[in-house]
Amino acid sequence: MTNEDVVAALIAALERKDLATAVGFMTDDVEYDNVPMRKVFGHAGVVESLEPFFAGCDGIRWEVLHQAASGDVVMNERIDRFQIAGTWREVAVAGLFVFRDGKVALWRDYFDMAAAGAAMS
Repeated sequence: MTNEDVVAALIAALERKDLATAVGFMTDDVEYDNVPMRKVFGHAGVVESLEPFFAGCDGIRWEVLHQAASGDVVMNERIDRFQIAGTWREVAVAGLFVFRDGKVALWRDYFDMAAAGAAMS
């Protein structure tokens, strides 16, 4: 798999809320930095960060609008959609994925916290 294939598979797992599969695409010491929120480390940190939010979602769909890859780096621009209480909410996101030995070692997402808060309320 190319690094771009890994990012696509990671996103597909997240859309299924399959966090066990998702973290399998990451190094054991992965750094997950949700920039306007907080940074966590390791598989347990990723699961503890995402699981409570994902539990409140009836559906998740992430649309990659643009993506570029160079060496061990994949960057994308996305619209992350979350279905909550029957309504789809959208957040514009820029993602950075840095690879080590074929797995994501750093996942950093950038988004506007005020816009995300408004979309989720």
